[in-house]
Amino acid sequence: MEAEGKEIFRFGFGESPFPVPEEMEKALRRNAHQKSYLPVQGLPELREEVARFTGSREGLSISGDQVMIGPGSKELMFLLQLCLETEVLIPTPCWVSYVPHGVILGRSTRLINTTFEESWLLSGERLASELGGETPRLLIINYPGNPQGTTYSQKDLKALAEVARENNLIVMSDEIYGELHHDGAHQSLARYYPEGTIISSGLSKWCGAGGWRLGTFIFPKELSWLRETICSVASETYSTVSAPIQYAAISAYRGGEAIESYLSTSRRILKAVGNWATDRLNEIGLAVRRPEGAFYLFLDFSSIASSIRTRGIETSTSLCEKLLEETGVVLLSGEAFSRPQEELTARLAYVTFDGAEALTAAGDSVGDSFLRTYCPKLIEGVERLSSWVEANAI
Repeated sequence: MEAEGKEIFRFGFGESPFPVPEEMEKALRRNAHQKSYLPVQGLPELREEVARFTGSREGLSISGDQVMIGPGSKELMFLLQLCLETEVLIPTPCWVSYVPHGVILGRSTRLINTTFEESWLLSGERLASELGGETPRLLIINYPGNPQGTTYSQKDLKALAEVARENNLIVMSDEIYGELHHDGAHQSLARYYPEGTIISSGLSKWCGAGGWRLGTFIFPKELSWLRETICSVASETYSTVSAPIQYAAISAYRGGEAIESYLSTSRRILKAVGNWATDRLNEIGLAVRRPEGAFYLFLDFSSIASSIRTRGIETSTSLCEKLLEETGVVLLSGEAFSRPQEELTARLAYVTFDGAEALTAAGDSVGDSFLRTYCPKLIEGVERLSSWVEANAI
């Protein structure tokens, strides 16, 4: 379409717009000579820094022995389902790979469809209602959420922890966007259910390093047997994560003023962009929850459903196809996030701007003037989407 001269607004792919922090780039150059195989579980020095970094933020006592480094958290998640032969419970909307992992492995997966009224999040009450009869052993949650951008409160986490403890669940808590909580106030479920929570994270989102492929799992001591099992399988598959990448990652987890400044500014920019887009889309009648972290909005087109169905738009996939055709706006369908096919929902990733330029220019205030100067493509895309919705409203 672009080759034909059509302008495209790429809100479909969820990659951080920000560059890798300079300290990490320098560390990677310094360690390009590292050529030896490293331990399957990960470089000990890196595991210690991950443990210190997470422990200090969450008020938890974590040792390096509890940490496992993988070639992206996605591979670790796959190995987790491989090593746990059990039913998996997943609230939706959910990240696109959780369910396919189970399909590939032949696992039984039970989906819990949350609602807009629930902020697209799983409550302790809903979880308890799903646990009658044979109890699944693994629950997967993700927050701040992809695709919804909302997150759990302390009260929510305590309620989930209580139900998980009563039912002896293992919880894989995907917190890859934790450091991108817009107010820097992320709390891990492990604070309230330390004995049963595996914290999943990595460098992809908060350090803009998706292509580096470095993910982390932090296991509770009570699940050391599971960590050892996953390590055994890893030794027969990927063996180890790239040595230069692991050495360079130490600088990210060691932190310091530069890393904290990078994070703080990234959060302020994402919060401003997310709030602006939410306000604009709510203004024209879409149901959109204000994001609290990450860089996504989950759009509900129910308000114009009856109108657009007369045009043959019956599924979220056909909705996204029509939007691309008529506006150039690329969204990812709700169906991709395990929502019902006929539900007219879609994800918008608000990352269509030059993150390096925005980081450099961001001052004390990131207001409308800043957004129109440094995020013009994003604003134009949202405006085109808004115009399409208004034109298709009854």
